Amino acid sequence: MKLPITFVIILLAVLLNAQAQQPALTGGFSQASITNPNVLRAAQFAIKAHDAKISLREIHAAEQQVVAGINYKLKLTTIDGRQAEALVWQKLDDSHELISWKWIPTDHAVLKAEFIYNSGPYPQIHATTIAETPTGLVAAWFGGTHEKHPDVCIWVSRLMNGMWTESAETANGIQTDGTRYPTWNPVLFQPKEGPLMLFYKVGPNPEQWWGELKTSNDGGKSWSAARKLPEGILGPIKNKPVQLPNGDILSPSSNETHENPSKWSVHFERSSDLGLTWQKIGPVHDGVTIQAIQPSILFLGGDKLLALGRSRQDRVFEIRSDDGGKTWGGMALGSLPNNNSGTDAVTLRDGTHLIVYNHIGGTPGKWGGKRTPLNLATSKDAQNWNAALALETDSGEYSYPAIIQTNDGLVHITYTWKRQKVKHVVIDPTLLSVKPIIDGKWPD
Repeated sequence: MKLPITFVIILLAVLLNAQAQQPALTGGFSQASITNPNVLRAAQFAIKAHDAKISLREIHAAEQQVVAGINYKLKLTTIDGRQAEALVWQKLDDSHELISWKWIPTDHAVLKAEFIYNSGPYPQIHATTIAETPTGLVAAWFGGTHEKHPDVCIWVSRLMNGMWTESAETANGIQTDGTRYPTWNPVLFQPKEGPLMLFYKVGPNPEQWWGELKTSNDGGKSWSAARKLPEGILGPIKNKPVQLPNGDILSPSSNETHENPSKWSVHFERSSDLGLTWQKIGPVHDGVTIQAIQPSILFLGGDKLLALGRSRQDRVFEIRSDDGGKTWGGMALGSLPNNNSGTDAVTLRDGTHLIVYNHIGGTPGKWGGKRTPLNLATSKDAQNWNAALALETDSGEYSYPAIIQTNDGLVHITYTWKRQKVKHVVIDPTLLSVKPIIDGKWPD
């Protein structure tokens, strides 16, 4: 159907006038308001057209070009923190077409940043963990109405063909008499031989909880019945165990008491039979001078080990062993700040140490502190630390990270994202660009 010539002339005049109202930029584009409803619709369309599993967080810049309709050139951030450039064509019939999409690398060492799931039957999640099995990556977390609620369960997801499976409830706190307690702090661990292990805690609070263990022979697809750990054995309290050269499993653990002041004390649990029996080592300090929990274990060469983690004294604690974890020296505060929130660390195969943590101290007179930013630091000697990445810098809670190195040499990090989602970041450690951390200050 031919349009009336008068209508065509009026339309051309309107379009030319629109172009004349704003200074033209290179390529015929002019600036557009990021609050313009049409710009917002174009940005939302671009994201859904590229990947229906993600959504828009923010539009940073917008330009428009009047054509047979309007082209919108957009710079935006997705809900998982990644930045992208998109070109969207808004046609004369008001429909849209995605012309181009390009991710803007925030750091060339970050190969992937994603959410493990988009929605689940739990309003809140926390305390992520990740492990590599012979059949692929497995992740877990606790989720429910909120932390401490009796409906909180342990949920597991597996990476299959590049996609994370829908999370499955794998453990809960329902007792034989019908009483129900919340579950806490899952820890996945794949020994060199034997089944995948899932440690977790059950109980009304950290002062009264106990440890339980499930195992999987098929990479987390199915699980054994729960087995309660021996009296006094809690299992790894938040972070993964390590396997020593002789095959022994050494679990980093800790305890919190109802006393005033509460004793936050670190201990270790050792098994030489893949978790059938355990030996408790410690507590290795008084739990009051330095109130410390949730250690990770690093390898310093030979039988030398370093445990480090969360404290209530505004800095990451450190404690060393010279005999493979049988005995431990004095506890001290290290150089890195800590906001009374969980950390995790790993020694890479080349001997480099990585720690993921919130690089911010606590708030005096208050419980903990801000759980942002979330940072990655590296060290060659586990004493002098270098800034590597700021994984999250926006306001919100980014906490309780887990970190591993997989057989391909890549590093995988998971963490709590605003208590809403599990974030998964993949890093090539050989591409990290680092700067020294001096006097505990994160460099610009």
